[in-house]
Amino acid sequence: MKQIDQNINSQFNLKKINGTAILVLESGKIFKGFGLGYEGSATGEVCFNTSITGYQEIISDPSYAEQIINFTFPHVGNVGTNKEDHESDKIWTKGVILNAEITSPSNYRSLKHLDLWLKKNEIVGITGIDTRSLTNFIRDKGAPKGTISFSRNGNFNFKKILKSTKKWSGLKNLDLAKQVTTKKNYVWKDFKTWKKGKGFEKNKHKSLHVVAIDYGIKKNILRYFSEFNCKVTVVSCKTSVGDILKLKPNGIFLSNGPGDPAATGKYAIPIIKRFIKIKLPVFGICLGHQLLGLALGAKTKKMNLGHRGANHPVRNTIKGNVEITSQNHGFEIVKKSLPKNIQITHLSLFDDSIEGIKLKSQPIFSVQYHPESNPGPQDSVYLFKEFIKYMKANAKKKRY
Repeated sequence: MKQIDQNINSQFNLKKINGTAILVLESGKIFKGFGLGYEGSATGEVCFNTSITGYQEIISDPSYAEQIINFTFPHVGNVGTNKEDHESDKIWTKGVILNAEITSPSNYRSLKHLDLWLKKNEIVGITGIDTRSLTNFIRDKGAPKGTISFSRNGNFNFKKILKSTKKWSGLKNLDLAKQVTTKKNYVWKDFKTWKKGKGFEKNKHKSLHVVAIDYGIKKNILRYFSEFNCKVTVVSCKTSVGDILKLKPNGIFLSNGPGDPAATGKYAIPIIKRFIKIKLPVFGICLGHQLLGLALGAKTKKMNLGHRGANHPVRNTIKGNVEITSQNHGFEIVKKSLPKNIQITHLSLFDDSIEGIKLKSQPIFSVQYHPESNPGPQDSVYLFKEFIKYMKANAKKKRY
């Protein structure tokens, strides 16, 4: 601690800096810059995202709860923000890090400058720092704890900020699903995916019923289910099996979400195991994928970097093709822990980690990435169609 304090004092003999914001990492490394968004301080895990579009969808993704996002693309904010691209009603991201100052937005859909949108949603940001250097640091050392502090007068208590950064628990063993999940079960309002010139149209044909367990669900997932003529009921992550079965679902969806799957699994695994036992179709994405793996007997672990971006290549081991995918996760299923009745369906071409699994004998499967493609490519939308196929077969069994 003394060595870190000396490092700070050697960089800053005074408490005032030439700027309005700082980023302090748990190692004592400090980045000076200029504040944007909400004036205050925010502590979380500092990660980087390599997407070049979709920053509003990224920031509003509940899976970023307790995280600070370092954008590798320099021109974030150039298309402004709107009312249609939110992935959740509340923004859970702790902070954002940008390289370049936000320019005036230039897009026909823009309604509000990103800086104003960040202020409204109380998200602390910093700009004007070397995001490439920070990205390289994370790549080499792993995702660190960090604090962004924004003060217009440029005065900072560095030792206090470092102390609070180091004191924060981190994401390991942290159950965040119970924080971001819906407080009240609801039926999705049937909006389909957004289309140019039409916006959000409503689904008028509900041939199947999906119950989506909300661990931090993204709205575009719900829109895709509507796109394929499904009624979707969204339930809290702690809703009992009995209450879910009373809704008479044709299939169960396990959503994305933040935090450590092992911590969330303490209450989620028994629920998922019941659906497996009665052979209901199950489809999981991201955290839902990890929870399904745990329910099937596998183990999970925290990754050094995680995968975050809209340009991640994944190999489909069944079809032999490569899909470009959108990803956002910091935990993974341990490959060596997989039981023999689980088939690996997708693998990362970055690090060979598991990107998809399937129970060999039942219509139960999951992927680590985001086939709802918001933001990102649409290579993997077919997974929704596969789930629909399984649900149609299940509907013929007349379970209820």
